[in-house]
Amino acid sequence: MKKILNDPNHFVAEMLDGLYRAHPEQLTFTGDDPHCLVRADSPVMGKVALATGGGSGHLPVFLGYVGPGMLSGCAVGDVFQSPSADQMLEVTRRIHGGKGVLYIYGNYGGDVMNFDMATEMADMEGIEVRTVLVRDDVASASPERQDTRRGVAGMIFAFKVAGAKADQGGSLDEVEAAATKALAHTRSMGVALSSCTLPAVRQPTFSIGDDEMEIGMGIHGEKGVRRGPLESADQIAVELLDAVLAELDVHGGDRLAVMVNGLGATPPEELYILFRRVHRTLEERGVAVHQAFVGEYATSLEMAGASLTVMKLDDELQGLLDHPAHTPFFTQVGR
Repeated sequence: MKKILNDPNHFVAEMLDGLYRAHPEQLTFTGDDPHCLVRADSPVMGKVALATGGGSGHLPVFLGYVGPGMLSGCAVGDVFQSPSADQMLEVTRRIHGGKGVLYIYGNYGGDVMNFDMATEMADMEGIEVRTVLVRDDVASASPERQDTRRGVAGMIFAFKVAGAKADQGGSLDEVEAAATKALAHTRSMGVALSSCTLPAVRQPTFSIGDDEMEIGMGIHGEKGVRRGPLESADQIAVELLDAVLAELDVHGGDRLAVMVNGLGATPPEELYILFRRVHRTLEERGVAVHQAFVGEYATSLEMAGASLTVMKLDDELQGLLDHPAHTPFFTQVGR
């Protein structure tokens, strides 16, 4: 696999250096560690701060959503690896504005362990931290075991909703409740068409036939629910949509936010073809798409494929979704 690299071992460090140089008015780092990314104007005093973290290789997740109306900071790990507890703590110290910190991140073992350690260390320093785990991937476990599910692109909706509530002056309890509510109304499922290649390895992380797809595969190559011949865009769209709607109790007259997310190597034209079928199917069922998000929001290096994320809206969630936000990778103009 050809890649535009210098030394593969410096992949994350050079990516971060480029990011800070591209967005100096929006982003900086703290603790003399570029892996500890924060808003350039942090701390924002008098407001709840929001932090996330996780491995590199998924841009814009996680660090791409740091900015007004969304996150306050992000601890950045190496490719597909968790950042350390010390890095998470350093971000927490810098962003704390006196009203507490909410952690929002995906349900992956290394992240959970290190974030929990950072929470304990922050508590010893008098910083109150709460955690909301993202578990939106319906393919990763049955509804009865949803506490074990993976977090994928649905976390962007949680960042957006919680960030808006914090921006509006909500308390730590209120911001935590907003994030929890957003995720309770959000489900995701993906399809993979090809593997990805870690920069330092130069070999695919898994194999899949040129004429195959895998429904439900995770963003690190975790096993999906079925593998089979590549189907049409319409067939894929309906299968993903039916899977996520089955858990959201969606009926005619409901409003949704819909995200069709590219995994890194799928052209936007193909994402819009998927969205076309999703939108038409919802329209036929009398369900309104309040806002559509089509593009790359949570990738896996150069993996080909896509995911579908749906959030069922009520008046509160719609208002928070529509609240203005601005980061290097995401801008929401107030609606």
